[in-house]
Amino acid sequence: MTALFDRIVLEGKRVRLEPLTTTHAAGLRRAVADGELWKLFYTTVPHPDQIEAAIQAANDQYATGLGLAYATVDIGTNTVIGSTRFMHSDLSNKRTEIGATYLAKSFQRSAANTEAKLLMLTHAFEAMELNRVEFITNYLNTASRNAILRLGAKEEGILRSHILRDGCVRDSVLFSIIKYEWPGVKQNLLLKLR
Repeated sequence: MTALFDRIVLEGKRVRLEPLTTTHAAGLRRAVADGELWKLFYTTVPHPDQIEAAIQAANDQYATGLGLAYATVDIGTNTVIGSTRFMHSDLSNKRTEIGATYLAKSFQRSAANTEAKLLMLTHAFEAMELNRVEFITNYLNTASRNAILRLGAKEEGILRSHILRDGCVRDSVLFSIIKYEWPGVKQNLLLKLR
């Protein structure tokens, strides 16, 4: 039997991560329209017309044990502002990746992403007792690379010609946090959110 993530809500002071369902579709369409996120060449964000298909694909991955996608909800306005997920998971080896993250432009560079990652990392290391959490991003996505470093992840290297997408070959940068680093990373994230 394939190990699955618990479909539980992760809630902080600013954001709530709700397991992604079709009830989040309208909110996600508004979030990706805020900044026309699907037009960014260095990342993959679904077009508003493809939100339902993206939700179905995420739920198909959940069913195989590869991860769990969340809608990111701003608690103050109860508005869906984006999505993030556990993905490419190998729970038998106690590791997962956090990625496929996007936020409405009006919530970028706010505390929303930092708190969402704190919630996910806390769940991964403390509830699931994982050994390793990875982050992988496009080499050209400097904003994402910097955000991952600000979380406290360590850069492990560049995966050259890692992904072929839309006819382009992408180099990817691999980052990780391991369980022995988690207490210090957590303290740093809590300080950033004060």
